[in-house]
Amino acid sequence: ATGGYANLENAHRWMLGFVADSPQSARYQELADRISETIGFMRAIGLDPETHHELRQTEFWTSHEALLLGFEQAMTRVDSTTGDFYATSGHMIWIGDRTRQLDHAHVEYARGVKNPIGLKCGPSIKPDELLQLMEVLDPENEPGRLTLICRFGFDKVGDHLPGLLRAVKREGRLPVWSCDPMHGNTIKASSGYKTRPFERIMSEIRSFFDVHNAEGTYAGGVHLEMTGKNVTECTGGARAITDLDLHDRYHTYCDPRLNAEQAIEVAFMVAELLKKERIGRGLPAVRAAE
Repeated sequence: ATGGYANLENAHRWMLGFVADSPQSARYQELADRISETIGFMRAIGLDPETHHELRQTEFWTSHEALLLGFEQAMTRVDSTTGDFYATSGHMIWIGDRTRQLDHAHVEYARGVKNPIGLKCGPSIKPDELLQLMEVLDPENEPGRLTLICRFGFDKVGDHLPGLLRAVKREGRLPVWSCDPMHGNTIKASSGYKTRPFERIMSEIRSFFDVHNAEGTYAGGVHLEMTGKNVTECTGGARAITDLDLHDRYHTYCDPRLNAEQAIEVAFMVAELLKKERIGRGLPAVRAAE
C-alpha cells in the first residue's frame, strides 16, 4: 500500500506473467500505456508525480464475514475516548445470508459495533424484513454505515432486486448497494467439482447495473472471490475453462475463485458499465475511467 509498488509508474509491472498471452493483456497494456503517457505529460508541464501521494500509494482495507462470534468477541475493543465498541478483526465485517435472522446473535453483535457493516441479501429476503434489519443495524441512517451485498443468482436479480430498491428508496434509507455475483451462481460440475460459470457471474453484474439504472439508484460496489494465482476453479472466461479442466489447478479449500485473468475481465466490464451509467445520467465519464 505504501511501499512503492502501488505507484502508478509501476502499472506495467502489475500484469502477472501467465496473463501475458491472454486476450485481456492487450487491453491492459493499452491502459498502462495511457497511464504512463499521463504521468509523462505531468512531468513535462512541471508537475512532479512524487509530490502527489495518491499517485504513489493506495489505501488498503480488510473485511470478512463475522461468522465466528467467539473470535469476534475476543477481538472487540472499546474506544476509551468515546466508549464505542469496535471489531478490530477487520475494518468492515458482514453478516451472511444464512445468519441474518433479526433476533439472532450475529445481528445483535453487529449492531453493537461502530464499524461499517455489510449485510448479505439473498433471494429469500423480503422488503419488510430488510427494512427491519436496516433499522436495527443502522438506526441513524448514517451514510457508509451499512452495505447491502446482493447475491441472488444471475437469473433472479430482476425478480428480487427492484422490490428491495423501491422499499429502501421509499423509506429514505442510504445504504451502499453492492453486487456479490459469486455465491448465487455456485453449481456442481459434471466432473464433481464445485464451480461457478463465468458467464453467470458477468450476467449477474450486468443485471445488477441494469436494475439500478432503471430504478434511478446507484450500483455502489462489487463483491468478488478471486486470486492472483493461475487457478482453474470457475469455468469459462477468455481461456474457456471447461468442466474437464477444473482438476488441473483446483486449489481452493472452500469456494471456487476467479483467477487473475477472469478478474481483469470483470474489472474492464465494470469500468464500462460505470462509464455507461455516468454518461446516461449526464455526468462526465472520467471518474469511472479512473
